[in-house]
Amino acid sequence: MKIISFVLALLCLPILSSAQKIKRKLVFADEFNYTGLPDSTKWGYEKGFVRDGEPQYYTEKRLKNCHVDNGLLVIEGIREQYPNPDYKAGSDRREQKQEFAPYTSASINTHGKYSWQYGRIEVRAKVPGGKGTWPAFWMLGDTHYNIGWPRCGEIDIMEYLGRDSTQVHATVHYADSLGKHQQQGIAKMVGNPADGFHIYAVDWDDKGMVFYYDDLKYFTFSYAGMKKADINVFKKKFYLLINLALGSARDWGGPQDDTILPAKYYIDYVRVYQ
Repeated sequence: MKIISFVLALLCLPILSSAQKIKRKLVFADEFNYTGLPDSTKWGYEKGFVRDGEPQYYTEKRLKNCHVDNGLLVIEGIREQYPNPDYKAGSDRREQKQEFAPYTSASINTHGKYSWQYGRIEVRAKVPGGKGTWPAFWMLGDTHYNIGWPRCGEIDIMEYLGRDSTQVHATVHYADSLGKHQQQGIAKMVGNPADGFHIYAVDWDDKGMVFYYDDLKYFTFSYAGMKKADINVFKKKFYLLINLALGSARDWGGPQDDTILPAKYYIDYVRVYQ
């Protein structure tokens, strides 16, 4: 018995050493244990018709679309006639030609406040169900407003489409040597993500990324597989975004089912470990 115990103890040593090597420190967190608007020292806003094809207008510092209460951040997609402050009669620009937005929602981010190079980035959240809902938890390179997308890089830790109610999506976007958009990702069938709170996370280092749904490791991305592209794009700092987009026939979300609105995206916490 003593010999067996000694052998078992030796076998355990490398396991303990591996666990110690991956021990990380919490470097950022919002547990949302307050009331009102999101903490302005951590979060800013996207505003307006931000991405082509999406019908919602992202409002800024509007409690109706984004507030913290009962320990949760709530982002709410609403059907309403919302006056577009950028409206200009006769304009062909999308952000100006609509006098009223048919939907409102919110998109918050840490740009200019916090960004990170590597680590484990995770959220515990409950996504809204119903066709047209399109919540996301993702990252953009700090160079986004300097060199543009996709050259800045994009890490989609979680996207969920209400029209594909059993799947979650993890995707990495970047540019090839000619500046053309490239992407690698996966849609993983996991059950019903809208049934409750789940953890969505990425482990990110100088070799690649591993994506998780709760304890399920479902997508691995290696920089070695980036053909004709600068792998250094993912070796720089990225900032976080949390948003709830709504769908249309022109975008990936698909046609919006107005009967399921308002749609609420609940976030329990956001944590970054390094």
